[in-house]
This record gives sequence, structure tokens and C-alpha cells, in this order.
Amino acid sequence: MSKSPEELCQERLKRVKDAVALKVPDRVPVTAFFAYFAASYSGITYEEYTYDPEKMLKAAIKVHEDFEPDLADIPSIYYLGPTLDAVGFKQLRWPGRHLSANKPYQFVEGEYMKADEYGHFLDDPTDWLIRKYWPRICTEFEPFSQIAPLKYSFTYFNMGSLAPFGTPGLQQALSALKNVGEAALQALNYTVKFSEEMGKRGFPLSLGGLTQAPYDTLGDYFRGTRGIMMDMYRRPDELLKALDKLTPWMIEQGVNAGKQSGNPFIFIPLHKGSDKFMNQRQFETFYWPTLKELMLGLIKEGMTPIVFVEADHTSRLETMKDVPPGKVVYHMENTDMFKAKEILGDRVCLKGNVPVSLLCLGTPDEIKDYCKKLIDVVGKDGGFILDSSVNVEEAKVENVRAMFDFTKEYGRY
Repeated sequence: MSKSPEELCQERLKRVKDAVALKVPDRVPVTAFFAYFAASYSGITYEEYTYDPEKMLKAAIKVHEDFEPDLADIPSIYYLGPTLDAVGFKQLRWPGRHLSANKPYQFVEGEYMKADEYGHFLDDPTDWLIRKYWPRICTEFEPFSQIAPLKYSFTYFNMGSLAPFGTPGLQQALSALKNVGEAALQALNYTVKFSEEMGKRGFPLSLGGLTQAPYDTLGDYFRGTRGIMMDMYRRPDELLKALDKLTPWMIEQGVNAGKQSGNPFIFIPLHKGSDKFMNQRQFETFYWPTLKELMLGLIKEGMTPIVFVEADHTSRLETMKDVPPGKVVYHMENTDMFKAKEILGDRVCLKGNVPVSLLCLGTPDEIKDYCKKLIDVVGKDGGFILDSSVNVEEAKVENVRAMFDFTKEYGRY
């Protein structure tokens, strides 16, 4: 007798939750960062996946039906076009706008917060975001740089400070706010549709929200890599104050998303904490304390941090062990998984890390060999979810299929 979608969903979710809690599930859970792979697999372009929500939804459903992962990879983060077009967004380049039809989107890093703006950011971050940051990252929001600080608009004799909102430029910016709101609402509606379609097919979602390490938030979006690296030397006190300012925001963002979605898995990508960006002392001073506080804040509210440890963090493993057991998932990209098992195996669930290079260039037999080693060593005694190292968008279909099929067959406990 076949299982109902609800039974399949609960079975998969229990499998994953057992692994997270460092228990031994019925078999090793397996999933993948499908990303634009769903588009190419379904015969559409990345551009169509970015701009056409119906095609995006159908492609995402198809890839999950065919590969049957234990967690569904939410595709709406790639349905970017209409939302970004509405504001003339400058921090990304994406297919169909700046890139060709089958190139994945790319982040455009810059110094969007100047070194002398720490005081403004710390004193009134919302004012800084609206009057300084938005105009720098969104063409349609450039007129917001003309308005007076909103804190002046508190009574009748200060109403004149609102006069710029009557100018053509600000009127256009306000219209852009309306347009981006409508586009964002449509994207949200398709996220809900995807969730419903996955529920009908027995697939739990891989995440309920996203947040970031405070250092990465400041370094990725505001100061840029060069800027924040220099700040560690030139203005460490201001940097630490800004990180402390950001931490409760990042906790709140993750908790609110998890509660609204009903899914406690909160994704946290790590970008600038590896030894390619800072030494161990700097990691322990500027990066780890607020990342740890973020994870503990999420855990306190019933969330499960799914930490995507990008690049190689092997040298950080001893420090990263300092988390409550059975409450955190570390998805490793290039970190030594076998060393991670040795150091972290009794503390966190490990996830990963079939190399995307192998999925793109290898053979099914090579994929099976790699998966076997991961299952034998990292999967021993539970606490492991097998996954691709990063997005599989350019992977060979037969290799992705080998990863799923082999794990489901060989990965039984």
C-alpha cells in the first residue's frame, strides 16, 4: 500500500530531524542545492526561471518529483527579475538583464557604506538605510538622498521637512516602492504555491527563512571586503559596535521568518570568516562571537541554524565546536569533512559535501565512490545529511541521479 503525501513528508522530516539531533535515522538523508539546475533540467533558460513564475514553478516541481530529495530546495530566490527591475537594483547582475540567458546571477560588491558613516549607522540605522544606502544600490531610490532626516518630522512646525516628497523625483521613487511591493508580493505568493505543491507530493521544505552572520552582513552589503578588512585594523571599536548593533536584527530576521513559515530551519551562509579573509585571532574577535550569539538566539526561539560553511573552514573547526549538541547543522563546502567528523561529530550534524566539480566533470561511478566514503565515515552513527557542496546548476544529470540513487540504496542504517 502506497504512502500518502503527508506520511511521506513526515517520514522525510523525521529522517532529517533525527540526523540533526545526532540520532541514527533509517537512512542517510539526501538533498541538493538544485538552483538553476531545475531550469536546464526542464528545458528552460535561466532567464525564464528568473522572470516567468509559472515556468519557474513547473521546473522546480519537476526536478523534485524526479529526484525525490528528503528536503525541497526553495526556488523563489532565483525568481528575481521583476522585483529587481522595479527598483533598478545595482548589487546584482542577473540572466536576461545584465547577463546572457544561461548565466547564474552574480553579486556586485562595493563600498556602499563609507568609512566615515559608522556614526550615522550606529546613531540612526534606518535613516542611514533610507537616505544613504538605498540611493546607492537602487537607481529608482536615488531621490531618497534628497530628503531630510525623518527624525525631524515629529510635529506641525517641521512639516516643511517633508516638502521633497512632493517633487517629481521623490514621487517617482514612491511609485517604485509600490511597484517593488507588488512584485515582491507576487514572488511571495509563488513561494507559498511551491510549498503547497511540495506538501501535495510529500516533500518538506529545506528552510523556513534566511539570515546572516553580522560580520558578513556588514562586509557583503555595506563596507565591502576591502573596507571591512581595513576596518579591523583602522577602526576596530566602531566595527565591533556595528556588529553588536546588527546581531539582534539578524536574530529577529531569522526567528520571524521561521515563525511565519512554520519551518524552524534557518539558513545562514558564511562568506568572510575563512582563513583566506582573516587570521584566527581576528576570527575569534570579529567573526565568531556574533555568529555564535546569532545561533544561540535562534536556538532559544526553537529554530535550527543551517549554517552553510562556504570555502574551507578546517582551521576554524575547534572554535566552531562551541555550540549546543544536536541543535546546529554545518553544511560544508570545501572544509575537510572527515576532520570535521572527528572534531564536530558529537556536537553538530554535518551536511555536504559532494564536490560540484565532480558532479560536473566526473562519472556516476566516481560519484558513487565519493558518496560511499562520506556515508561510511561521516555518516557513521548518524548526524549526517548528504548533499552537494554548492549549487549543482551545471552538473551532469546522470551524476546528480547517481548521488541520489546510491545514497538511498547504500545509505540505510
